[in-house]
Amino acid sequence: MHDHAPGIRGADSRRLLTISLTLTGAVFVVQVVGAIMTGSLALLADAVHMLTDAVALVVALIASAVAARPADDRRTYGYQRAEVLGALVNAVILIVLCVTVAIEGVRRLLSPDAHEVTGGWMLVVALAGLVANAVSLWLLSAAQRHSMNVRGAYLEVLGDLVGSALVIVAAVVILLTGWMPADALASLAIAVLIVPRAISLLREVVGVLAESAPAGTSVAAIRAHILAAPGVADVHDVHVWQLTRGAPVFTAHVVVEQSVIDEGRSGAVLNGLQECLAEHFDVAHSTFQLEQSGHVDRDDAHS
Repeated sequence: MHDHAPGIRGADSRRLLTISLTLTGAVFVVQVVGAIMTGSLALLADAVHMLTDAVALVVALIASAVAARPADDRRTYGYQRAEVLGALVNAVILIVLCVTVAIEGVRRLLSPDAHEVTGGWMLVVALAGLVANAVSLWLLSAAQRHSMNVRGAYLEVLGDLVGSALVIVAAVVILLTGWMPADALASLAIAVLIVPRAISLLREVVGVLAESAPAGTSVAAIRAHILAAPGVADVHDVHVWQLTRGAPVFTAHVVVEQSVIDEGRSGAVLNGLQECLAEHFDVAHSTFQLEQSGHVDRDDAHS
């Protein structure tokens, strides 16, 4: 399940985000100039999207740097949740952008004759944006599978790529037919494309903050594996959550047979359980409380 990307794609998250930020910033400047020159709302909408992405990438870089700080006595799990907060900011930015683009697109549709668009330059600028977005997407494609923070940036760049493609289509329509509403329609299409990405990212963030089990993780399957381990009689108080994408955490109380205690095999059982979770469920951080039959938890005793 691990993807060891070769070359520059295998660089650390902060370096990849920095490269993507540089490309995004450059394309933003080009698109703003192009929007002014051509009068294209679609280019301006894509430029605003680029600016939003640049801000989101800055947030992602800050979150990545904070997340790399070591754990301390106050934050015993470290600062990995900073990546989740960065992803939350990204999702909110996407939603605000969607509303803004939609409003401007409707305004342009209501007065299509009030704005003239230069299709030729619009096409050139959109093509430049398409190439830059494709490069950024390729750079982030491997790292986004293991970092929610990078995934937020990846989704935004993906939206930019599609947005640039829509602008290209609109520019071609204007060049061939002179139909100016194509520019406003492309802007609205960009807004529509933003919505599912924003909702998807926001849902994932809420799932992490609510400490839900990671998507695709079967608690029942984990419980079955534990019960099948030699020396295990029962398991209870099973909890699975994640600090951020790719960082699942597991805890459970495991009741072992009396012979395990008598023969001093508790360590071997514990190692076997941890290896099982790491191998079958990719859970690197697992904590087990081994109990002998008849043990009563303090919480149960006072309930």
